[in-house]
Amino acid sequence: MNDNDQWWLATIGRTVIWARLRVLDAGTAEVLDSDGVTQPYDSEDTARAALMDAEFVSLDGLDDEDARGRGFAIDELVPPHGDDDELLRGQMVQKLSSRH
Repeated sequence: MNDNDQWWLATIGRTVIWARLRVLDAGTAEVLDSDGVTQPYDSEDTARAALMDAEFVSLDGLDDEDARGRGFAIDELVPPHGDDDELLRGQMVQKLSSRH
């Protein structure tokens, strides 16, 4: 993971939809969406606003109570990982296991 990467998520029931916000050296940003497409933005603020408009929340800002409100435990969340975007593509939508 790049030091300038931030993971964001949205949920539908027990399905987690991931997005990666990457801040570039030039001050611009890009978001890798759940379809594996990279969307460019003129700034980090613009990218964050777009994610929030789409009802995504930052993983870094999520606490146990927020996670419970969404129907899962925070320790169930494992952001996508891999050396390139192609490896991430298949992990951008994750179905959490059923609760027991």
